[in-house]
Amino acid sequence: MSREIKFRAWDNETKDLRQYGEISGICLSALNATDWDLEQFTGLKDSNGDDIYENDLVLLDPDDPPYQVIFDEGKFELSNDYLGLVYDLSEEHMDCEIIGRI
Repeated sequence: MSREIKFRAWDNETKDLRQYGEISGICLSALNATDWDLEQFTGLKDSNGDDIYENDLVLLDPDDPPYQVIFDEGKFELSNDYLGLVYDLSEEHMDCEIIGRI
């Protein structure tokens, strides 16, 4: 199974969000680690058809607090510290809705 490799970079100084396709080593070296947060596309879309990236906040259930998309131990997960729950992010969560980002 293959998926599209995309990244977005958040400029902490200017509060600007930029999206990239494949990022070369040259481009990565241009992103100063103290000024930019680099986030990877999960390969999945939410219920509105929007790309899900790490650090996005998503709702699984309108009655629960949001989950954060994280990358841990080689896989994307949904984490909710308030509820103490962690789920592997998979196609079964495609009905989630992105409500923001960390």
